[in-house]
Amino acid sequence: MKKLSFKRIIYLLHLWLGMLSGIVVFIVAITGCIYTFQTELRNVFESYQDVEVQNKPFLSPSELKEKSKQYVYASPSDSSNVIYGVTYAKLNRAATVAYNHYEDGYTLLVLNPYSGDYLGKQVLKNDFFRFVLSGHRNLWLPYPIGHQIVGWAVLIFVIVLITGIVLWIPKKWNKKSLEPRLTIKKKAGFFRFNYDLHNVLGIYVALIALVIALTGLTWSFEWYANSYYKVISGGKELNKWQVAQSDTTAVSSLENTADRLWEKVKVEYPIGQEGSFMFDFPNQKADAYRICFNSANDDTYYKRHFRFFDQYTLNELEGGGMYGIKYEDSSAGDKFYRMTYDIHVGAIGGFAGKLLVFLASLITASLPITGFILWWKKRHK
Repeated sequence: MKKLSFKRIIYLLHLWLGMLSGIVVFIVAITGCIYTFQTELRNVFESYQDVEVQNKPFLSPSELKEKSKQYVYASPSDSSNVIYGVTYAKLNRAATVAYNHYEDGYTLLVLNPYSGDYLGKQVLKNDFFRFVLSGHRNLWLPYPIGHQIVGWAVLIFVIVLITGIVLWIPKKWNKKSLEPRLTIKKKAGFFRFNYDLHNVLGIYVALIALVIALTGLTWSFEWYANSYYKVISGGKELNKWQVAQSDTTAVSSLENTADRLWEKVKVEYPIGQEGSFMFDFPNQKADAYRICFNSANDDTYYKRHFRFFDQYTLNELEGGGMYGIKYEDSSAGDKFYRMTYDIHVGAIGGFAGKLLVFLASLITASLPITGFILWWKKRHK
């Protein structure tokens, strides 16, 4: 039996693992590419969320909740709908009231934050970008099944990327050997052109694609998320997300607790001036008030700070894991971990970072196609 060389083993791993994960990688990459600029596209196509700045404060969460009831409970069949909370953006942007519709599911009611006037509604199950995100996360399959398929396919793709980099490395690092590996021959035949698209474009995006894949895996496997955090934090245990619970045995004479909490927090945070602010109501006996302030003015989430308050006493409760601590007070490992999503989508680098991820995802989506053509050509040579 002929002994396989190291290069041959790497090639076979690259080929067959690439064939195994190719279709999933294409779907995940192309949907990720489309989703990259979803915020910018929403701003263009959902202009109804722009409001005129007025010289008066926003309505309180309780007032906006009350204003929303005529739309949330528009018919007797809507009685089982549940209002979750209110999110405020900047002074010139609409507020949203999140609720669960008994048929449509999670829905956002878009209101003028100054008057409570109705501006629009977003049913997320019908939202285009939610459809794209569903393909990205679980291939439009039932989540427990599709999520696992995506996770294992991306993990395999990491090996494909590493083996591809190894295969690309020339024996000698000189101009003669590097030039054909770094340039696309436009006047070559189709199959040579296809080879260059796979080999040249592949190496240009390999490291970016590797970062995207490695950060994305934190949502696929708990063991991976824990290991990822240990590496970046120097061996510490991940402070996992947890939701605080109210003390149902507490006795309190407080009334209008939502308004009392609003009066307290609106002094602490520059609501409307920067970032976004979320105020969630308790709906069950053990639920707590949950607020979240994101001080970032751009499309990033690493600065989110969650706080919880007992619905009976308004005592502050411990919860939120690492997000229950201000970003500025977090450890270096926590700060980096909190940036994982923003690194994954490129938002950490602003528009330039998003553009880089967009192009890298687009090229990544092409690699299974060009790779298959290479295999087919070689097989039928």
